[in-house]
Amino acid sequence: MEKGKLIAISAPSGTGKTTIIRKVLQAFPDIAFSVSATTRAKRDREEEGKHYYFISEKEFKEKIEKGDFVEWEKFYDYYYGTFKSEVENAVNKGKSIILEIDVNGALNLKKIYPEAFLIYIVPPSVEELVKRLKKRNTEDKSDLEKRINRSTMELSLKDKFDHLIENKELNTAIEDIKILIKQIIKKEN
Repeated sequence: MEKGKLIAISAPSGTGKTTIIRKVLQAFPDIAFSVSATTRAKRDREEEGKHYYFISEKEFKEKIEKGDFVEWEKFYDYYYGTFKSEVENAVNKGKSIILEIDVNGALNLKKIYPEAFLIYIVPPSVEELVKRLKKRNTEDKSDLEKRINRSTMELSLKDKFDHLIENKELNTAIEDIKILIKQIIKKEN
């Protein structure tokens, strides 16, 4: 059986990544979504096992020690990680999977799985990104400042990705990623 495709999508916070991925998954119901684990608190409208696996910092560190994560990172004072079992179960069953992960996580994933496809969603400008983050109103002032500062580092790594998609207009970005994913899925089939 042919393995499924591993597709990682990254972007700075506020770029529209989650919205885009949600629309892409609706268009490709056969593609799995890798649910990450985090130690941060659950936000309104987030569901356990659908958006994240919400676990304690102690449990997260135990899972790091056991090698349960294919990639993990601590940022904004919280841990985030992708379970190795989620990725390998899908791919080994011939099912393609999308991972919504940060820039460093995607680059680490590529080291372990060189066949992975890395897609980076670029904001039209840093100013627009800051405007979107403020409008979203999901972080306190301290977390907002951390996200803005981190976006500079994340944007500096965009050229290490296989594909760049600009999210200047949401529906156009969604369509561009759908076209790209169709091409990825058809490769080697």
